[in-house]
Amino acid sequence: MLLLRCHLKQASPQKVLCRFCAAMGKLQSKLKHSTYRYSPDGFIEERMQTKAFQQYSPAHVDAVSVVAALNSDLCVSGGKDKTVVAYNWRTGHVVKRFKGHDREITKIACIHKSNQFFSASRDKMVMMWELQGPSQPRQQFSGHAMVVTGLAVSPDSSQLCTGSRDNTLLLWDVGTGQCVEKASVSRNLVTHLCWVPREPYILQTSEDKTIRLWDSRGLQIAHTFPTKQHIQTYCEVSEDGHRCISCSSGFGGEGCEATLWDLRQTRNRICEYKGHFQTVASCVFLPRALASMPVIATSSHDCKVKIWNEDTGVCLFTLSLDGSGPLTSLAVADTISLLCASFSRGIHLLRVDHSRGLELREVAAF
Repeated sequence: MLLLRCHLKQASPQKVLCRFCAAMGKLQSKLKHSTYRYSPDGFIEERMQTKAFQQYSPAHVDAVSVVAALNSDLCVSGGKDKTVVAYNWRTGHVVKRFKGHDREITKIACIHKSNQFFSASRDKMVMMWELQGPSQPRQQFSGHAMVVTGLAVSPDSSQLCTGSRDNTLLLWDVGTGQCVEKASVSRNLVTHLCWVPREPYILQTSEDKTIRLWDSRGLQIAHTFPTKQHIQTYCEVSEDGHRCISCSSGFGGEGCEATLWDLRQTRNRICEYKGHFQTVASCVFLPRALASMPVIATSSHDCKVKIWNEDTGVCLFTLSLDGSGPLTSLAVADTISLLCASFSRGIHLLRVDHSRGLELREVAAF
């Protein structure tokens, strides 16, 4: 401290500013995270420090709750700052900010091959936005009595399904904004919704530890999967519609797993992925071009993103985003990139690296 004061007295304000900026630049270049490579028997072979990443201007001023890929260049995110942000993750620039919600954004769902998307919030509202349109919502959907915690768009984009902690699912006509179906199940506190590709079915997870498959034709339960031991936080369906993954809450390694299910005739549990130590908040099927085997990725409140062999349940790689806080959302950006939302450090751009096998590294944050 005495040495610093001496330098400040002797140097001009301009020189002090230059030295401060240089010091900050050095500090930023040292920001690193831990990665772990696994051997076939599951034991850690090595722990290594990765290269520094690019820090872009932040998309949000508070915790990020959800991120979704709009197209091959843009993502849409929302968080505690009550703002929906369209961001070009390749260039590191905000494209547009959308304001209309009064409370935290909880979910975002994008319309496939379109510049339109939906946002849900703790204000009980769902809003439809258009990237090239005005900053005001194109359509509003109001019908839930509590926070909206699930959004799913039909494959033809004509219908929207919403779910809430009020135990209800609502089916909406996107064109008119009218609710066309309503279903309610006691204790069914919805945590996530996902529409099965090319099918009339909607997959739903719940705080009652149950995964349900709904038929949108009349909004009736088509199948209920075996009850899990912990709250089911999230679900994702494979592109072919044959399999789905669900995630579990937990702590200290109890629960904290992802589960692969068959969506076809048997609808049995296929595999479990255990290795996280806190709630698994999100899971995605990774593009088949990434590896010689089918792989999935999970993100957790333990600050870790894991890549798994889908067939065997073996963890292939772990990336620890130190200092990020709980990881809240995961999305596939392109064939080699993932977007990961966090509580403390915004959104992380992750890239699969094949130079030393199947690895995942952070290349940018915003």
